[in-house]
Order: sequence, then structure tokens, then C-alpha cells
Amino acid sequence: MDSENLLGEFLRARREVTTPRQVGLLHVGSRRTPGLRREEVAMLADVSTDYYIRLEQGRERHPSERVLGALVRVLDLGPDAATHLYELAHPRSRPRGTTAQVEQVSPDLLRLMRGWSSTPAFVCNRWMDVLAANTLATALFRELEQGDNLIRAVFLDSAARTFYRDWEKVAHAKVAHLRSAAGADLDDPYLVELVDELSLESEEFRRLWARHDVVGKTHEAKRIHHREVGDLTLTCELFNISSALGQQLTIFQAEPASPSEHALALLGSLAVMTA
Repeated sequence: MDSENLLGEFLRARREVTTPRQVGLLHVGSRRTPGLRREEVAMLADVSTDYYIRLEQGRERHPSERVLGALVRVLDLGPDAATHLYELAHPRSRPRGTTAQVEQVSPDLLRLMRGWSSTPAFVCNRWMDVLAANTLATALFRELEQGDNLIRAVFLDSAARTFYRDWEKVAHAKVAHLRSAAGADLDDPYLVELVDELSLESEEFRRLWARHDVVGKTHEAKRIHHREVGDLTLTCELFNISSALGQQLTIFQAEPASPSEHALALLGSLAVMTA
């Protein structure tokens, strides 16, 4: 990651994954790469090609609100990616030292989670380290050996491709969520260490990280295969914890009276017996 040119890196990556058809350019002839050319982005955003090139190269670092709005439209950025673009263009100062801090989960929240005997729940920080989990969540994710960090488990744990029945979708979502959580703070020492490790060990992670997709998440369906209770389809909800910056509570629920609810109940019984 080039911390000196985060805005330019993001624009280049999103330009390269935006096709001419997406922006209404239907007759562009043959080209070596599927993405947009710099001059096409400049034309569509109503700026000069030289100005846009300077943006990508980091020689222009203060685009106007009009230019940023045009780039959001041209590159077809969703709400999270648009917010990310504005943050890269106008970075806020933020405290450092996240690596050295020991993150604590509120005792009240821990007590609440432990009382949910039929609802898997855990708390993560913004780098997807699992800070706390209740008994059912521990049982649900037990077969992932690297389950102490969710994104590391997805890319480095051999069991993940069986555990997540939609592994490619989960992998894409995890990388986009990590980008969203990082914002412009891509030089955080812990994040740099995590990205270096994943990039070294996983070609899939390198490819997805290079796309610069940015999507936060609050709600999604998870299709899981658990070796003890079989297949489950669970609704995953994420809640920001206002009293602890960067921490999120994740809970899983099954449709009432569904096979997944019965499987989750069985897993809970097995977890109690094991304990």
C-alpha cells in the first residue's frame, strides 16, 4: 500500500474494474484490458485528461466537491465506496497506536451475549479480531482453526472453503468490509501486518485487495456447512457498539421452524454436553 497516494491508488483500481458498458460506452473497439481508459474517465467526469492523470499519480490531491461527485457517478461507486473516496480526498486526523491497545469488551455486553443460549453472538474489532464470543458462536465456528480473526480464517484456513458454502462471496465481502473499516487509515501498523501476511499466503486475497472494493455490511445471509449438524442458512446482523469505537456485535439467527433453526438447537445441545 502506497500511503502517500491512497486516493490515486483507489481511483486507478476502480477505473480498471469499471467496464465501458457500465458507463454507457457501447462501441469502444478492442482493448487489452476490460476497464476504462484514463481519458474516458476524464471525459465522463468533465475534467481534462491531464488533470485526471495527476489525480491518479498523486500530483493533484485536492479535487473539488464537483469532481468527487462526478467520479462517484462515473465509477459507479456505492454509498460506502463514495464515503471512502471523500475520506481519501479529505483525510481526518485520527489517534494512532491501535496495535498496542488491548481492546476490552464491556462486561454488560458479555453478560448479555452469554444469556443468548439460542443465538450465536460475538464481538469483533475493525480488523475482524474476535474479542469475545458466546458458547453457541464458539461451537458454530469451532472447526475454523484460525477463527480468532475472521478474514484470516477465510483465506488461510483450509476448512473455510467447506464451512462457507458460498466461499467466493464471503471472501469478496470480507475484503471489501476490511477496506471499509480501514478508511484512510491504511498505514495502521496492525492492518499493514495483517495485509502483508494475507498477501503473502493467499493469491485470492491479493487479487481481491487490489480491486479496492469498499462495502460495509450490516445484514447478510450466511450459508454454512457444519460437520456436526449439517447445512445451515443463517441471517447475520452487525451492530456498531457506540461505547467502543470500531467494535461490532454480530449475531446469527435462523428462520423460525426451519431446518436451520433445528440444526442450531441441536448444536446448542451438543455445546452444553461438551461443556
